[in-house]
Amino acid sequence: MKKLVLAIIIAIALVGCYNTPKKTVSYPKSHVQNSRFKVGNTIRGKASWYGDFFHGKKTASGEKYNMYNLTAANKTLPFGTIVRVKNLDNGKSVKVKINDRGPYVKGRMIDLSRAAFEKIAPLRVGVLNIEVTILDASNTFRYKH
Repeated sequence: MKKLVLAIIIAIALVGCYNTPKKTVSYPKSHVQNSRFKVGNTIRGKASWYGDFFHGKKTASGEKYNMYNLTAANKTLPFGTIVRVKNLDNGKSVKVKINDRGPYVKGRMIDLSRAAFEKIAPLRVGVLNIEVTILDASNTFRYKH
């Protein structure tokens, strides 16, 4: 009888240790693979700039915001994406790296750093009609903490 009880306990212990195979979970493709973010794609919209108040503060990517660097904020483009922003009124353009999220003003597509905005228009203009072209979406950005 003791042998039978011992055999049952061992069988239960072995069944409890059995490792079931893990289920494969399929996740949606990341936004980096999304066709909207392919090199060469262009998007038109409005741009503004941001500067003094945010200078030195941490961006959504983890970098410190420097209003003298050629950077920009966009709600959906992956961090590290390099884009060309062209002022449709005068034809001037600037290359910037996406390192922040925003703008959070209805109707605006991109917020440029102060330096980037100054390359394509005087700051007093405030808001521009622009065209954004994706130049590099390799997403090689590394978070800086």
